[in-house]
Amino acid sequence: MNARPTIHPAGVAAGTPCVDEVNTSYLESLLGYNARRAALVVIEVFLQRMAVYDLRPVDFSVLSLVTHNPGITSRQLCTALGILAPNLVGMVKVLEKRGLIQRLPHPHDGRAMGLHLTAPGKKMMRAAEQTASELETEVAARLTLTERTTLLKLLKKVYK
Repeated sequence: MNARPTIHPAGVAAGTPCVDEVNTSYLESLLGYNARRAALVVIEVFLQRMAVYDLRPVDFSVLSLVTHNPGITSRQLCTALGILAPNLVGMVKVLEKRGLIQRLPHPHDGRAMGLHLTAPGKKMMRAAEQTASELETEVAARLTLTERTTLLKLLKKVYK
């Protein structure tokens, strides 16, 4: 004869485990988990602040590299950002249509085109990079300057 479990008024069988406090210790021991949690906090604020410029993180990264490397080629962008060429092609076209960048012949490689910011692109990126710098200061407010420097150094050590 099978004994039937005792059912509590809420419809839960007696002896069914429940969680009062969530144990996240294993996840918190993982570098990827912690990096992703931190990135999600930063990206959420980044998306809000960059909406005024209509920039996604990848657009901002591309434009920032063009800002600081006038004449950079698509191949160099792909290498620096770890993105595939087909994905960059569409982005460059959109940024060109928006009047933010232009392609000019590369001075040393006749087959390549260098990417340059237009005047409106330069103006927008000055403001967008200022916004990004302010955001970084805010999200890193709980860190000392030394901790922030160490964190950046350690994160780069993981992916470089």
